[in-house]
Amino acid sequence: MRFFFSFLLTALITGCSLSPLWAQDLAPRAYVITAVHSNAVTLTYSFYDGNILFDGAAPITDSSARISVPVFSLYHSLRLFGRSANIVAALPYGVGNYQGKVIGTQRQLYRSGLLDSTFRFAVNVHGGPAMDASEMRKWKQKTLVGLSLKVVAPTGQYDGTKLINFGANRWAFKPEVGLSRRWGHWVVDAYGGAWFYRANRDYFSPNQKLLNIQTQGPISSFEGHLSYDVRPRFWASLDGNFWFGGRTSVNGVENLNTLQRNSRVGATVSVPVNKHQSLKCSYSRGDYTHFGGDYHNLSVAWQYSWLGWPK
Repeated sequence: MRFFFSFLLTALITGCSLSPLWAQDLAPRAYVITAVHSNAVTLTYSFYDGNILFDGAAPITDSSARISVPVFSLYHSLRLFGRSANIVAALPYGVGNYQGKVIGTQRQLYRSGLLDSTFRFAVNVHGGPAMDASEMRKWKQKTLVGLSLKVVAPTGQYDGTKLINFGANRWAFKPEVGLSRRWGHWVVDAYGGAWFYRANRDYFSPNQKLLNIQTQGPISSFEGHLSYDVRPRFWASLDGNFWFGGRTSVNGVENLNTLQRNSRVGATVSVPVNKHQSLKCSYSRGDYTHFGGDYHNLSVAWQYSWLGWPK
């Protein structure tokens, strides 16, 4: 246990922060519009398996994690000043097993509980007026430009006496601009945004006698997708992203080793089951990882969608 507490104190001094692995998931067709009052319920199961890279921020080697994350989300589209807009709310739950060598001693860790809830509001500013279902059937997409704001609320499980938590105990905001361009069966998506974080004022302290404040710098994020429509609602895409920044500080002391400079690549397939249901499967892996999780991710989602308000 002495080695374990040595690790905890070292991690506290260096300001090591394990942000959720799913923060930079790939999302093709995020700015494609739907008819006004379109609704969807989505159940997603994601499995993450891979290494956790500390890059000298903590005395941990041979570290890895296996995490299962079921997610329940709701989608609704609406009319905003004549433009197409939509809102998404998601509530994830995580079950994870971590292991690694702490100063040469093998350690294992189990966590389960709610993750931070996520809310996203998006509005089209070019190429996508608000339309009902009959208008949508006659409309052909060309170039779409949209704006979005994603908010992560600190509703996840968090304990200030533990270094690894599913909740981050802070608010996070991501404004983003997205472009979607169609050429026949092909669709190209490109997004650019940045994450901004509030301070965690109850950062890790093993005895709760110290008040530690952790802050994190902004993270710039870029994402691209190339997808092809096999037939209506049946499509496949190649996905990739890159993000940069996010150095952390504890009590004003910055840890230069926590700079993130990472990218992921993957693929997604969406298949209709019937008029209301569809299945989506995606896979991604770390392409280049400087600090954070070099992991594989496999996700399967079932979606039920309908048009109009419940009667």
